[in-house]
Amino acid sequence: MGNAGAAVAAVAPDNPTARVKWLAAPSSAAWLEQALARPDLVLIDHAHCERKAAGAALQMMFRYPGDAELAAVLSPIAREELEHFERVLALLRCRGVDLRPLPAPAYGARLAAAVRRAEPARLLDCLLVAGLIEARSHERMALLAAHSRDVRLRTLYRGLLASEARHFGAYWLLAEGRYGRAATGVRLEELAREEEEALAGPPPPPERVRMHSPGVETGGGRAVSAAP
Repeated sequence: MGNAGAAVAAVAPDNPTARVKWLAAPSSAAWLEQALARPDLVLIDHAHCERKAAGAALQMMFRYPGDAELAAVLSPIAREELEHFERVLALLRCRGVDLRPLPAPAYGARLAAAVRRAEPARLLDCLLVAGLIEARSHERMALLAAHSRDVRLRTLYRGLLASEARHFGAYWLLAEGRYGRAATGVRLEELAREEEEALAGPPPPPERVRMHSPGVETGGGRAVSAAP
């Protein structure tokens, strides 16, 4: 299996979603093996993900310009996402890797398609989808932080975990404050299943591995742990 495969084979089988309760299924050992084998490709995609996350927060602010509470929460998130983008970009430069466009996986489009178009359901779905993406990013960064063989990559991913957790918590609180805990929880379960299905299926070719490319354990298979 090579070095990356050996690292995956050595991890404990516990479920890494125990600390990320939004997620319906844990990431698979196959995804981690691919990501560890192509760290620069995942890092380039990570930069694009941070920029997209900032854009998603700004888009919600523009869509609801009269919502002061929403703006007060989302504006700092957008700034922090761009700071993360700059940190990833700096590490790419240190590694001699150019930022370049990459074909995106179907993950984001699949979740966007699940968002209902009529208000007030639309805002609820937008908040929960944004939170689910943050939660999955947090889970996968934790895996990379634990298992990457490069100290600079481990440092980067570990340094982003707290803010990623804070972000998906902020999206939950915004949703719960507007729609109540029960309705928010029911819809989160539905969208979490959509998120799981968006990542189901066989791993893509190695050159198509991304931060959000397919790779979850949906049938009781072997998950990977963020515990080193």
